[in-house]
Parts: sequence; C-alpha cells; structure tokens
Amino acid sequence: MSDKQRTLLIVEDDPALQKQMRWALDACDTVVAGDRESAIAQLRKHEPAVVTMDLGLPPAPDDVTEGFRLLREILTLAPDTKVIVLTGQHDRENAVKAVGMGAYDFFAKPFEPELLILTIDRAFRMHDLQMENARLSALQAGPLSGLLTRDPAMLKICRTIEKLASASVTVALLGESGTGKEILARGLHALSPRANERFVAINCAAIPDALLESELFGYEKGAFTGAVKQT
Repeated sequence: MSDKQRTLLIVEDDPALQKQMRWALDACDTVVAGDRESAIAQLRKHEPAVVTMDLGLPPAPDDVTEGFRLLREILTLAPDTKVIVLTGQHDRENAVKAVGMGAYDFFAKPFEPELLILTIDRAFRMHDLQMENARLSALQAGPLSGLLTRDPAMLKICRTIEKLASASVTVALLGESGTGKEILARGLHALSPRANERFVAINCAAIPDALLESELFGYEKGAFTGAVKQT
C-alpha cells in the first residue's frame, strides 16, 4: 500500500482473523465490522474505497445468505466500492456468484497475505482511476469544459471557481493573455445563480480611461455632458 489515507473496511466475524488482517494491512486505514448491520454503519460513516468481506456472517455464519445480502446493499449504497469476497476453500461456486453480482474479486481461506495485499492495492488503484475518469468526464461536460489542463495549479483554480460561483461576491481574474481568463469567467457565470442572464464580454483596453468607470458601473444623470439619464 502506498497511501496511508486509503480506507479499507474489513467485514469478518472471527476476532482472531480480524486482528490478523489488520496487522497484515496496516499500510492503509482499516475499519472493521463483525456483521451486516455494523458493516453498513461503517460504510456510511467512513465511505471506504475497498471492502473485504466474509460471505458467512452472523446470525448464520455457516450460510451465505447474510453475506450476499450485505454485498447487494454495499453495491446499492456505494456502487463504486471495490468488494473482495473471502470464501471457504471449497466454495468457489458462491465466490463466482459474488463476482457475477458485482464483487471486484474473491479469495479462498486460508489465503496468502501477500497476494491479498496485492489484490487490495490493485482494487484501490482501480477505484482511484475510476474516480479520476468520472471527475474528468464531469469537467468536460461542465461549464469549464473549454479549459484543457492537467496542471495542479490550474485545476486548483477551477475548484476555486466552482466554490465561488454560488456566492454573491465580486471576482477578479488576473493573468497574462491566453491563460484562459475568459473561459474561467464564462464558467463562473454558467455555474452561478445568474446563469440564465446574459454574459457580457467587454474589451476594457478599447475603452478610454475616462469612460471606463461609467461603462462598467453606469452613471448619474448630469454627471457629464450628454448624461441625460441615469444608467
């Protein structure tokens, strides 16, 4: 594991195996649950990217009914979560069924910790990739889609624009020619409550200094020659 902030949910009713798995997977932030209800509570609270779960859970640990019920609930509540199912050595049929329902992978007990770690790491990477693809797709379909960048600083500016859009504040975008100021301004407008109003682009450099203030903010009647009404 390479990211200490990644959260893994371990659903296992055997305390000894819980402890063993937490020890083996100490490179990520692990939370545990011993039954279906506590697993759902942990899922809602911690929103783990990856879940490992035993199909045999209380109140009938020798049956897979509760495990399949939990799997369905996890994939309904958090469909992007990667679920790795742990089964008995000779229970391949249920493992394959779990994968068919949407589980990411399965392991038979007893398992090699190193192989499980590799599979979990791969699940985290797949989850991260899917989240990034979803973010980029949303960005391409959104008001800032005209801005093509992977630069961290520019992406940070985009996030700031998205946060400011809902606020009734004055925003000044400063930058050299060609850095995307108008695209950002149009995106800010499109994301704001004023999105249904007109977006007016003005070339300030083409307006004489003496008239710039009145062009932007209006003027009072009689403020200067020709000002015959308030604007």
